[in-house]
Amino acid sequence: MIATAPAQAETGRKPFWTQSAGDAFLALACDRNGLSQTDAIERLKRAGPNADATAARRSPIRAIAKRLAEPLSLILLAAGFVSVVTGDAIGGSIIVAILVLSIGLDTVQEGHAIRAADVLRQSVALKAMVRRDGILSEIDVEKVVPGDVVRVRAGDIIPADALIFESTAFTANEAALTGEPYPVEKQPGMVTASAPAEASNAIFRGAVAQTGEALALVVGTGRATLFGAAASALMDAGETSPFQRDLSAYGLLTARLTLALVVVVLTASIFFGRPLLQSLLFAVALAVGLTPELLPMITTVTLSRGAMRMARRKVIVKRLASIHDLGAMTILCTDKTGTLTSAQISLARSITPSGADDTRPSRLGAIAAILGGDSGALDAAMSDAVPDAATGWTLSARHSFDFSRRLGSVLTTGPEGPLLITKGAPEAVLASCRSSLADGKVIAFGSAERADALHEVHKLAEQGLRAIAVASRRWSGAVRDLVADDETELVFEGFCAFADPPKATAAAAVARLDKAGIRLIILSGDDPVVVKRLAGLVGLAADTVLSGPDVAKLSDAALAVQVRSIDAYGRLAPDQKARLVRALQASGAIVGYLGDGINDAPALKAADIGLSVDGAAGVAQASADMIMLDSDLAVVADGVEEGRRTFANILKYIRMGASSNFGNMLSMAAASLFLPFLPMLPTQILLNNLLYDISEIGIPFDGVRPEAVARPQVWDMRALIRFAAIMGPLSSAFDLMTFGGLVLLFHVSPPEFRTAWFLESMATQILVIFVIRTNGRPWRDLPRPMLVASSLGALLVAMALPFTPAAAWFGFVAPPLAATACLGLIVIVYLACAEALKRAAIAQSSHQTARPRRP
Repeated sequence: MIATAPAQAETGRKPFWTQSAGDAFLALACDRNGLSQTDAIERLKRAGPNADATAARRSPIRAIAKRLAEPLSLILLAAGFVSVVTGDAIGGSIIVAILVLSIGLDTVQEGHAIRAADVLRQSVALKAMVRRDGILSEIDVEKVVPGDVVRVRAGDIIPADALIFESTAFTANEAALTGEPYPVEKQPGMVTASAPAEASNAIFRGAVAQTGEALALVVGTGRATLFGAAASALMDAGETSPFQRDLSAYGLLTARLTLALVVVVLTASIFFGRPLLQSLLFAVALAVGLTPELLPMITTVTLSRGAMRMARRKVIVKRLASIHDLGAMTILCTDKTGTLTSAQISLARSITPSGADDTRPSRLGAIAAILGGDSGALDAAMSDAVPDAATGWTLSARHSFDFSRRLGSVLTTGPEGPLLITKGAPEAVLASCRSSLADGKVIAFGSAERADALHEVHKLAEQGLRAIAVASRRWSGAVRDLVADDETELVFEGFCAFADPPKATAAAAVARLDKAGIRLIILSGDDPVVVKRLAGLVGLAADTVLSGPDVAKLSDAALAVQVRSIDAYGRLAPDQKARLVRALQASGAIVGYLGDGINDAPALKAADIGLSVDGAAGVAQASADMIMLDSDLAVVADGVEEGRRTFANILKYIRMGASSNFGNMLSMAAASLFLPFLPMLPTQILLNNLLYDISEIGIPFDGVRPEAVARPQVWDMRALIRFAAIMGPLSSAFDLMTFGGLVLLFHVSPPEFRTAWFLESMATQILVIFVIRTNGRPWRDLPRPMLVASSLGALLVAMALPFTPAAAWFGFVAPPLAATACLGLIVIVYLACAEALKRAAIAQSSHQTARPRRP
């Protein structure tokens, strides 16, 4: 049985390209005439259609149910239900409405990501030419089966994984599969290498035939292909994102604190003999007050605004939570071709036999390319570099590129008279040369000179350059068709060296990411020598480059050690890229992956944040969380800033709850144990909570200081608890001071006490946001108008309500003027103390994580 590419990766069996064509025909019980129509139908039933299985789509109802099952959502549902049951229908309805709105927005946004997977079909051929009953015929690509004989020509998208048994000047562009930007020569023969990039006798589904023609035996279809294995990653259940994990952890923490506080307060109230219903209502109100019911809305609105701002920065967000994950990213893995490089082959150097730069080799190469080239990438690069090279020259004869001999020639007539120009692989051309050109003179070219020339080729390869050799010979005699024997006794003219150069912005973008605390790692399917050279050009220290075979030999434990210090990898298979991503995640890193090829899909899926580009392979776009309209690392750096800015605003709301809101509820619970009356009625607690929530609506629109986006940011539950341990007790201390003043100094009645404390509570909760929203001084870092309007508007309503006719609805009574003035002084002192202590609290609760350091 022949092992397909995915099967051999899973079972360790030899890949199909290590089989001879004869063995493959025997194993598949077929011959070069192809299958009969009847046999093909039977095989189609067994193998299934040559397509990728569609991932089961989750219905909107199931998507909503999943979000409702999250801890924070369950807390809000419970609080809303209890509020309605105990008589506060308005408060309960508001809580449920906020939750429904948040889940609805999130579900609609992420629903677009599911539909994006449909572009996968656009990446493969729609029709294929196969031999059926000995006759070539065109069929739907989905009907191709193992055992079919397919014909592919220049421009065709290869329909299946297949073994070549006959070819003519055939090359394929496999950049999307392997990361190799140059066209790959394909011809029949035996191959022992296990890496797909070295399978010169095989073609792979999704690649593009660039030149020539080939007949091949189909070995794998559908999911049993390299393309299909990558696409199948889309159907795997995705891991929970870092943001979702952290939000769930915060919800569980809140649930524990709420339950503990409610049990203590309810038990104490019953112990002191207070009415059961009143005690229950008070406990429920406390629970609602502790619940961050606005967090889902704050989160969704903030992320949605972030998505809109990122769209203006040429980034389309498919999954809202990925905005936070991008800001939390500590390692970015990227493919080479099309991301760090332009993916456009260009002529880098034109070199004489002595190693000097000279235009003659490139001019001769361009003449051959323009007059008799095969329209391949290298010919196009020479033609673009010297577009007027063929001026004054005419084509007399042509010998097409011979892939077995790896060279081709043209006979031209021009200013130098009849001239045979030969170009091709350095080893092949140099073997046909007997002399070389030096300073305009023809000199002997022997084995020593040939060895020196090949050494120059090796040096160019170390610089990331691919070389072809150019030679010529004066033509004597009549013009005639060229044959292989004419390509002898040549004069070596020099080399044309080509590069897939790094983008002009790559080095600056790498430096910017490094400054932002993000480690960049190259995961490429290209040659390790090329990868090492590119890494140096963009500013990465890549003294060691691991290859795919190197990675395959390492255990998971050994690989986890290697990834700490190695920043570049080459000749990687798609599953190896995903394995490296998981090894980095195992060390605690938040890993992003940027790629645009079919071979990048598994890694995009495995990463915490997957980034693809406009124009990428459909499977890559379907795997990604974000799609960049400009494939530039600078755009990633912009997105990182936006992600951190978004999280910084979410963090402001969390800190608010950890300081004033939590402190006030704690004070209320403490007071209920010692005061002979309830410190605040349940309706007053709910009103306090509602007005506070309204005041925070402007947080998503607030600005962020530069230091907040300087380093990766992640949730830190311990740091949040430490922050609450400083700012919460501070708030409670001033609440208790208020209690003492009202009872011991002013001897207020219970209604006056509740009203006064309501005013003090609202003032401290709302105004402290202007203090803790920034690490700097509040007067030097002013808030945005939207936050000022929402906060001061809610505060104005709270301050005015006890002095209006509506006060009676909530049990308010205007407090004594002296007590009100004293409250104002307490608020001022509290804000000054909060400003004094916030630096210590924020420093301890730093949510910035340094990037993983090398040992």
